[in-house]
Amino acid sequence: MAKLKIALYWAASCGGCEIATLAIHEKVLKLAEVADIVFWPVGLDFKYADVEKMADKSVDVCLFNGAIRNEENEHMAKLLRAKSKIMIAYGSCAYEGCIPGLSNFYNRQMTMDRAYIETPSTDNPKKILPQTKFKVPEGELELPELYDTVKTLGQTVDVDYIVPGCPPEEKTTWLALEALISGKLPPKGTVISHSIKAVCDECPRKKEEKKIKKFYRAYEMIPEPEKCLLEQGLLCYGIATRGGCGALCPQANMRCTGCYGPVEGVIDQGAHFLSALSSIIDSNEPEEIQKIVDEIPDPAGTFYRYSLPDSLLRRAIIK
Repeated sequence: MAKLKIALYWAASCGGCEIATLAIHEKVLKLAEVADIVFWPVGLDFKYADVEKMADKSVDVCLFNGAIRNEENEHMAKLLRAKSKIMIAYGSCAYEGCIPGLSNFYNRQMTMDRAYIETPSTDNPKKILPQTKFKVPEGELELPELYDTVKTLGQTVDVDYIVPGCPPEEKTTWLALEALISGKLPPKGTVISHSIKAVCDECPRKKEEKKIKKFYRAYEMIPEPEKCLLEQGLLCYGIATRGGCGALCPQANMRCTGCYGPVEGVIDQGAHFLSALSSIIDSNEPEEIQKIVDEIPDPAGTFYRYSLPDSLLRRAIIK
């Protein structure tokens, strides 16, 4: 029986998903028995030309992590889509845009100015910015064009499956790989996870009536080890986040930040969380409500930490 051919690629992301693919530990030996890696630039010496020479649909599956931030990301997404039978958005950046997508609150010029001119640690008196082309004695150097808007993989090419997480947990990665190995794939479009319910449903913390008078940042308190974090005033995103991770963060006294994406049937994860919070504020007085809400730092970045490009908002309008 011919081995599966697997491609892996890293676009606009931190690289954590590349590490996560190896977090399956000894199961990598089982994977090696049935699959060959035919493209993985971060781990092996492959060139783009190697992919271009491949026949269309000759790759069984591509695990594509990272958002689409520049023209190189988009080129590789389209190229690997053409070469792959199955395209998987692997991790939150490919799925929802994730942290790179927060730059959609700004535009390209604002992002470049901040990164190369305005930061306190930057020494750039001539305000030199990266150029797409620059001539040097050895020839012409090229950089890919930085896009004004960060896009998800699914906004760029047709995606067959999604593996959520920042990065995906080992058991989630293996769930997807096991389905590929066995040939028992779910319907196209499935978010592959162990749960379609919220993180709260698999969190062992005790939950009572949620009524909040004050929100806290993580450094402002040491939470009780068994009580629901949201009920203690911490902005735990578990109520609006798909489960399947095992509620690992809340069990480690850390609030869920929402990296597994929205629960089944929810279009906008940020709006869902905002709606949930509005229902638990313990006040009917507008001034007190405003005071409680004002304690939430960076509301837009908090509610759309992972999902801005994939949300109904998608980006800010910059005039």
